[in-house]
Amino acid sequence: MEKYINIIGGGLAGCEAAYQIAKRGIKVKLYEMKPEKFSPAHSNKNLAEIVCSNSFKSNLLSNACGMLKEELRMLDSLLIKTADETKVPAGQALAVDREKFSEEVTRKIKEIDNIEIISKEVTKINEDEITIIATGPLTSENLSTEIAKIVEEDSLYFYDAAAPIVEKSSVDMNIGFLGDRYGKGESSYINLPMNEEEYKKFWNELVNAEIVNLHEFEKREIFEGCMPIEVMAKRGVDTLRFGPLKPVGFDDPRTGKRPYAIVQLRQDNESGTIYNIVGFQTNLKFGEQKRVFSLIPGLENAEFVKYGVMHRNTYINSSVLLDETFNFRKNKNIFFAGQITGVEGYVESIASGLMAGINAYKMVKNESKFVLPEETMIGALSKYISTTNERFQPMNANFGILPPLSEKIKDKKQRYEELSKRGIEILKSNMIG
Repeated sequence: MEKYINIIGGGLAGCEAAYQIAKRGIKVKLYEMKPEKFSPAHSNKNLAEIVCSNSFKSNLLSNACGMLKEELRMLDSLLIKTADETKVPAGQALAVDREKFSEEVTRKIKEIDNIEIISKEVTKINEDEITIIATGPLTSENLSTEIAKIVEEDSLYFYDAAAPIVEKSSVDMNIGFLGDRYGKGESSYINLPMNEEEYKKFWNELVNAEIVNLHEFEKREIFEGCMPIEVMAKRGVDTLRFGPLKPVGFDDPRTGKRPYAIVQLRQDNESGTIYNIVGFQTNLKFGEQKRVFSLIPGLENAEFVKYGVMHRNTYINSSVLLDETFNFRKNKNIFFAGQITGVEGYVESIASGLMAGINAYKMVKNESKFVLPEETMIGALSKYISTTNERFQPMNANFGILPPLSEKIKDKKQRYEELSKRGIEILKSNMIG
């Protein structure tokens, strides 16, 4: 029998995976439930529909997503090539005409003989066939139930309530100090003490900051599971001081006294380069998060690698379920790709589709896995989603997940450019056909 690979989901990741497999000579059955059925956020009958912003972020190598796009161009990404072809003026960013982009991706996929598009909702997964599940953050209810059975119920999340993450190197440790409450534990938290004036200024700005308007279908699920910090704050000026900002068990080393309030940062990756702000799941607009959270002493110059989010998002606990090729550890026939894996963003989804597609092909051909070094952005993202993490949450491309340079560079832009150049040079020696 002729060999083929199933792909479930015709979004950004699924289309990229289909192209990478088909161009190498293996047939693809690409399942997409549109136009038979639409998710609450989709309306375009074409493949690779862009639901939110039309921006693929910066093209500059001093930007993590710019680095990621350059790597994808080097690896012959169909979707980044199409984005370049359908771009609209956006300064240093790559923004696309969303209708033309989807139309062009659809046209190109349909023209590839090795790809058969099947318009139907998949509700059962044949675990005996090589399959890439790329159904996105709004996976249908029926398929979500099926995936939950395969990966185990407690490894499937139906909403994303995540706190902001900052680079450790950007935290002012003249203010912050390491330590656990009452001196217990291994001093694994960075603690940022606040006096009464600092706290009340922060609280006032927090309760008056602009929030993101959620879709109706998101509101019910999200707020039952996790309360945004700005909602908690609105219950009273001291509510946070008896909750996530409780100062009990700490002394400020600068004063020798208990602070009025304290914000804690918790290590978020194995190498300890990025930390999340404990208890700060939020629905504030990204610009407001930067403005308000930078009022916290020690975070005045913080580099945010990920802002807090609260929205409907089906994703698996990839940190224990997947390897660095996006292959399911418990059944090697199954791969996952796209935002369901915990990569967040258009370009990140495309990268995961590329990796899953190439490695699914290699499995069919009994070839060794394609794994990129962690100095590349694709390699770092692949490592992030596949490394055990008790508090795993979706992640964008960011320089905080890359290994540091051998020499310290104070200038941030220059440091980021050097990280990009290093990764791109390393990628050149890891190219594949």
